[in-house]
Amino acid sequence: MQIGAQAILPGASQRTQAPSAASANAAPFSSALTAASAASAPDFTRMTRQEMADWMNGEIRGGRMSLDDSAPFLGMTMKIPVAAGQPAAMAADATRTDYLEKARLGIEGALSRGDRDLARRLQAALDTMHRIQGQI
Repeated sequence: MQIGAQAILPGASQRTQAPSAASANAAPFSSALTAASAASAPDFTRMTRQEMADWMNGEIRGGRMSLDDSAPFLGMTMKIPVAAGQPAAMAADATRTDYLEKARLGIEGALSRGDRDLARRLQAALDTMHRIQGQI
């Protein structure tokens, strides 16, 4: 169907423009994406237990971490007050923890008890945290 005297051709309204000065000097999309990823990388030196659990669950859901690989991270988020005898609620705990240091101390403790398997799993968790933060 034609309205008016002019035929309308598909794509006729789409014109190619010469790049502007701003777009010619713009960084490629991949650079912007890398910068955004770095900006949103977790800071394992000052996370709450809930933030650690949320990060870990996101990694599992995204297929970047197996349930087995998440075990040391899950263990580091546990907090059981002696008086209560049961785990403390994560959402209510705003305490910031250095999980890199917590993993290092856990490795030392596991080795002092002769638990090489736990030391190996905690080392893998520490390596993962360093890799995510770009420290390796």
